[in-house]
Amino acid sequence: MTTLISFLGKGQDGRGYRDANYHFPDGELASNQKYIGLALADKYQPSKIVLLGTAGSMWDVFLEQISSGLEEEWVELSDSVKEQSVTKDQLQPFEQFLSQRLSAEVHCILIPFAKDTLEQMNILSVLSDSLDDGESIILDVTHGFRHLPMLALVAARFLKKTKSIDTEHIYYGALDMTQNNETPVLLLDGLLGMLDWVDALTTFDKDGDYKVFEPLLIDAGLDSNDAKALADAAFYERNINASDAGRKLQQVMPKLEALNKDSTGLYNLFHEQLSKRLDWFRRSSLGLQEQGLAEKYLKRGDYLRTVIYAMEGLISRKVEQDYSKSKLHDYDTRQEAYQELRDDTSFNLFKDFRNSMVHGTASTKKGVKTILKDPSRLEQSIKDRVVHLFKKS
Repeated sequence: MTTLISFLGKGQDGRGYRDANYHFPDGELASNQKYIGLALADKYQPSKIVLLGTAGSMWDVFLEQISSGLEEEWVELSDSVKEQSVTKDQLQPFEQFLSQRLSAEVHCILIPFAKDTLEQMNILSVLSDSLDDGESIILDVTHGFRHLPMLALVAARFLKKTKSIDTEHIYYGALDMTQNNETPVLLLDGLLGMLDWVDALTTFDKDGDYKVFEPLLIDAGLDSNDAKALADAAFYERNINASDAGRKLQQVMPKLEALNKDSTGLYNLFHEQLSKRLDWFRRSSLGLQEQGLAEKYLKRGDYLRTVIYAMEGLISRKVEQDYSKSKLHDYDTRQEAYQELRDDTSFNLFKDFRNSMVHGTASTKKGVKTILKDPSRLEQSIKDRVVHLFKKS
């Protein structure tokens, strides 16, 4: 079900909306339209229309041309518009009329001026209450106060996160850009795409799962198999398999570089940020890669993966330096390296941290038990050992 949400503005000096010939991005022209919301209703045939306006918005001008048979109600409404005192009851008959006229469920909703946080929250709440979970919406931000488009953008993100509501399009009829008697209609969907990327980067920075980029990269033009390789790399990495994760990244990263060169879309804006977050696999050996991952998980506050990757990185470096790279995945060789590293008290502290975290049991060592109960001390202790041990390796 698609719902059209449109804002009504306030008249100036007694003037209403002026006629415009709205030129849409797909080439369609809606001629002689006072209110773009009606043109959008004709274009998309939504099953529901939500009209939002204040007690002083131009409800009367909007309804004047389409409310035959409601002349007395319209005069009363027009007087209330001048006094900025329109009520819900006054809009009721027009709401019923519009539902019949537009073959859609129409809601005329009064909203505050959004002058402060409380009023802005109120508008989000009103919008949320008027929509069902899983709906698709089209937002028209042409009319209304100039700060409302910013609120509409926040509303789109809020509704997506709270009610799984997808915003198909955001439209703005740019009257100030009118040329040759045509007013361009701007499609602002790219703003939503930017927010999707920002959300993905934020999510990744929190948990390190770059599978979150998969749908965005497919939208940007990456082959689905290559996008799956990125998701597989995330799976391997988060399951402490840096070797296979790095191999998958080596497979997909050249495709991402090529996409950056060929694309003119949003990916160009975010390619560098994504590349920086995946740079651990470029280190020259598995041990250094695992140590790089330990540092990244430490920044995220994921202490269990930090400790595990730190230990594995130290063991891998020991094998690489004292044995042979060909023995990196040999169990017995890694056990020998592990036993040698146990001579270092800092490595043993990692071991104690790991055992306590994995098994959920308190350490028998009083100092370790104390550290594990204090988040700030745990972070600092792991950080100190990471610096100390990685320098030695």
